[in-house]
Amino acid sequence: LFPEICRAVLGESIIGRACKRGLVQLNCLDLRDYTHDERRTVDDTPYGGGAGMLLRPEPLFECLESLATPESHIVLMCPQGQRFQQSAARRLAQFEHLILVCGHYEGIDERVRQCLIDEELSLGDFVLTNGALAAAVVSDAVIRLLPGVLGHDESSAEESFSDGALLEYPQFTKPEDFRGMKVPEVLLSGDHGKIAEWRREQRLARTAWRRPDLWQSESGHDDMNKN
Repeated sequence: LFPEICRAVLGESIIGRACKRGLVQLNCLDLRDYTHDERRTVDDTPYGGGAGMLLRPEPLFECLESLATPESHIVLMCPQGQRFQQSAARRLAQFEHLILVCGHYEGIDERVRQCLIDEELSLGDFVLTNGALAAAVVSDAVIRLLPGVLGHDESSAEESFSDGALLEYPQFTKPEDFRGMKVPEVLLSGDHGKIAEWRREQRLARTAWRRPDLWQSESGHDDMNKN
């Protein structure tokens, strides 16, 4: 219902440049364009009573049926969905055609979910005013994984959550000494083997300290080195 939200977020910076370069085709559609009454009605009250309004099935069916191809994967953004994680972003990046449905008001007519939705995703255990914000986040996370978008493939290969469930290692840039805080000597050594080993150790330690839930999932045990 508010495609300008997605356009504003995804039309800038890395994702915006990827679209301009033709690395990805991104279309933000208004559900009201698939209505046929003068008021362009997309919602109505729920049967059985209750607070709020629901998105009607007619415009959603017309929209999705006009867009879907055999290669399409349709995702509904809603609080009931599985929590979106980096592993899901990598999986979604493999689809040729991805359609994100933005929930709004109190949700959508259940018949849309039953007939057209392939999976449901949520950003977490909280509720947003509309699903466009969530769709923009998922779009960004997925598009940046596509070949050529980031410029350097290792940019996404070495960041948080890219290697199992580990967080990213600490990073430093110039100056070498800032207010007495110095860059670790190993990063200045030029020894790529030692640097890789240091980074791996830092990822393990940082994950164990900051995200013990991820550490337990990655290591399979509860003991954590917090030194």
